[in-house]
Amino acid sequence: MSEQHSNPALLHHFDDADQQFEASTLGMWAFLITEIMFFGGLFLGYTIYRALYPEAFAEASRLLDYRLGAINTAVLICSSLTMVLAVRAAQLSQRRALVIFLVLTIILGSAFLVNKGFEYAHKFHEHLVPGPNFGPAAPLTDPHHSQLFFSFYFGMTGLHALHMIIGIGILAVLVYQAWRGRFNSEYFAPVDITGLYWHFVDIVWIFLFPLLYLISRT
Repeated sequence: MSEQHSNPALLHHFDDADQQFEASTLGMWAFLITEIMFFGGLFLGYTIYRALYPEAFAEASRLLDYRLGAINTAVLICSSLTMVLAVRAAQLSQRRALVIFLVLTIILGSAFLVNKGFEYAHKFHEHLVPGPNFGPAAPLTDPHHSQLFFSFYFGMTGLHALHMIIGIGILAVLVYQAWRGRFNSEYFAPVDITGLYWHFVDIVWIFLFPLLYLISRT
């Protein structure tokens, strides 16, 4: 019996499961490279303006609650661990463990977004959102360029949060498929490449946290 018939997950245009897995992984890496260039442009813009207006950026950074940022960092690190465990469970055909670890990853990702939502709400309350109503209670030395800092803050963290929402949606689909027994030691590529995406999103936050929250804490 050919592998096409013995493995229903194998698509017709691949010779075997290994080729399909390698193609899927390569496709995800190609996508992540475009994401790196996308976020790289934002990081470059932030770096340039921070070098031009260091005092204004440092003063604005002190208005962020680094403790919330630290909590979210810890949450995402834990979610990376549960994602790794989910991939391993799929490789070992452990359906129940796979479902559990995927659900835990969703819970941790959701906790990150809830925490970020509270942080955004506080920024709105303190009038720290760029626009005509920008102006915290304590006057800033350079409000114009401090507003530029918050433009980068909301732009970069907002795009990161959007990637988190997309990731959680993909994980929810994987939970349903895992519960139906779709993944096993012979076919776990969707879980593996979703793990690559999730780790990328986590790494982006690892860079965002010190750049936005810790630049003036010494």
